[in-house]
Amino acid sequence: MTEGHPDKLCDQVSDAILDSIIREDPNARVACETATTTGLVIVLGEITTKTYVDFQQVVRDTVRDIGYTRADYGFDYETCGTMISIKEQSPDIAQGVNSALETRGEKVDVGEIGAGDQGMMFGFACRETPELMPMPIALAHRMARRLAEARKSGQLPYLRPDGKTQVTVEYSHGAPVKVRTVVVAAQHDPDVRIDRLQDDLVEAVILPAIPRELRSVDPVMHVNPTGRFVIGGPMGDAGLTGRKIIVDSYGGMARHGGGCFSGKDPTKVDRSAAYAARWVAKNIVAAGLADRFEIELAYAIGIARPLSLSIETFGTGHVPDETILELVNRHFDLRPASIIAALDLRRPIYRQTAAYGHFGRLDLDLPWERTDKAEALAAEAGLQVPAA
Repeated sequence: MTEGHPDKLCDQVSDAILDSIIREDPNARVACETATTTGLVIVLGEITTKTYVDFQQVVRDTVRDIGYTRADYGFDYETCGTMISIKEQSPDIAQGVNSALETRGEKVDVGEIGAGDQGMMFGFACRETPELMPMPIALAHRMARRLAEARKSGQLPYLRPDGKTQVTVEYSHGAPVKVRTVVVAAQHDPDVRIDRLQDDLVEAVILPAIPRELRSVDPVMHVNPTGRFVIGGPMGDAGLTGRKIIVDSYGGMARHGGGCFSGKDPTKVDRSAAYAARWVAKNIVAAGLADRFEIELAYAIGIARPLSLSIETFGTGHVPDETILELVNRHFDLRPASIIAALDLRRPIYRQTAAYGHFGRLDLDLPWERTDKAEALAAEAGLQVPAA
C-alpha cells in the first residue's frame, strides 16, 4: 500500500505523534489510535507524557507530507477537520509496566519493566530475497514504493496518493519460480485515459520491480480493474490505525499474533517483541542455521519474561532445532527492558516504518534488521555464515 491509503494515513499519523512525543520524552507511554473519513481525522488513545505536542499540527503536517495538498483530491491538509480525545494511561496498566511481577517490591534496576500487554508475537525470515523476506510481500512493497515515486517525481503526474499492490508468486519445492499475477490499484486524476494509465504502470511500476528470473513469461496484470479510481483516500474509504497488520509484517507467509504496531511506545510488546522476534529470525537465517525460520513469543501484562518461546524451521534447519533454541536463549534477552535497550527503541524512528512495511527495509537503518549476531551464532553452531 502507498502512504495515501486511508489506513496507512492513520498509521503514519499515530506514529508521527509517537515520534513527536518520544523525541522530547523517551519514557512516555503512548497508545495512539487514529481514524479518518471524508474531511476528518480523529486522534484518540492513552498518552502519559511530560512534554507538549500540538496534535493538530502533527496531523496536518503528516497529511501534507503524504500528498493530500489539493482540495480537488477530496481531502487536504489545510481544510480537513481534526478531533483530539486523549487521556492518560490507566494506573492499573501502568503499575504492571513500571515494575515487573518478578521484581515487584524488590530494589532492582529501574529498567526491569513488565510487558505492556498480553499477547503473542511472531518473527520470520527466509532466504528468498536479499532482505530475507518472503518474495510476494517484498515485491508488493517494491511496486508500492515505485508507484509513490512515480507520483512524487512527476514521472506520472496524474497519480494521486492512494494506491495498493498485490503479487501472487508460484513456488516449486519451497522456492519462488515465477510471478503469476500482479494487481495494482492507483488513484488518478479524472481526465487520464485508462489505457494510458495501464500502459504507464506496467512499464514504470510493475515490470521493473520483478526480477527477470521470475518473469520468463510476463504475469497476468490487473491495473485498476474497475476501470476508474478517482475517489480515493479518506473520501473514498474510512481509515483506522492497525488495520493492515499483514501488510506491515510478512504478507501472510508467516503467522501474526494480531496486535498492530503503529502508535505504540516500545513498552507495548505488540511492537517491541515483534521487532525483537524479527531480529532473532533474521539472525538465525543469516547465520545459516536454517533457510526458513519462525519464532513465536507470548507475554502476560506486568510480567517481564516471555511465557512461551517456540521455533519452527520448516524442515530447513542445518543444525537440530534444539541447538537453535539453546542459541536463541543464550544470545537474546527477550524481556521488554532488554529489548528496548538492545534495539535502542526509545527514540523517534517509527513514522518511517508506517508505510511500506516494518521488516525487510533495506532503505532504512532499522535496528531489528541488523544481523549483528549472525557470526557468533554460526561459530557456536560450527557453521560458516553463508554468502549474502
